[in-house]
Amino acid sequence: MRLGLITASLLLTLTGCSQVSGLGFPEGVSSVNDISLSLWQGSWIAAGVVGVITLILILWPAVFHRAHASKGEFPKQTQYNIPVEIVYTVIPFIIVAVLFYFTAVKQEEIVAKSPTVAHDITVNAFQWSWQFSYPEAGEKAVVTGTPDKPPTLVVPVGERVRYKIIANDVVHGFWIPAFMIQMQNIPGVTNSLEFTANKIGEYPGRCNILCGRNHAQMLFTIKVVSQADYQQYLETLKASVA
Repeated sequence: MRLGLITASLLLTLTGCSQVSGLGFPEGVSSVNDISLSLWQGSWIAAGVVGVITLILILWPAVFHRAHASKGEFPKQTQYNIPVEIVYTVIPFIIVAVLFYFTAVKQEEIVAKSPTVAHDITVNAFQWSWQFSYPEAGEKAVVTGTPDKPPTLVVPVGERVRYKIIANDVVHGFWIPAFMIQMQNIPGVTNSLEFTANKIGEYPGRCNILCGRNHAQMLFTIKVVSQADYQQYLETLKASVA
């Protein structure tokens, strides 16, 4: 009875608020956040419930049976408890199956390709920095960074962009933490990623796959600007390579 009351109180605490915290991630900054944030929140809520119930099951015999043990009274000892063992097997299986289902559904939404996109940008990773190419501004319109001077990836707000993800040497990871998205840059393989940036601002990006000596310096900034400013940026790139 007490266990049931404690569990019910926990569920009310975790789900009773009108809005669940982003748990370390901002909300609404990209189309990916809109898809994956609820999965992130739900996973933490499920982990919290399981953790508290497990803690109660551990502490219950240690606290409540201790008083009986001090009097020389011990619970009935049994070698097997088939119903409990079945429950301990089925419940984790259900939890994993549910998480797997929702993860697969969200993943399909994130990697879905649109018939048309507003812009194309090529993201080329190399040891140990990034090169961003803007085909709309010409073949030579590229921004190349160095470990000492990380580059800036400029993208428009509110428009869907297709990113061509490639690498020159070893495997890298194109990762924008605030956008809850990453895609591997694999030599000889062209990956594709599409998303829309929803809020103007600057967000840090980095490589999240150990790629060599200066891996920690593989940084970049993604700068989300207005659509008018983005067009102006493309014109600036065209002029710089003319």
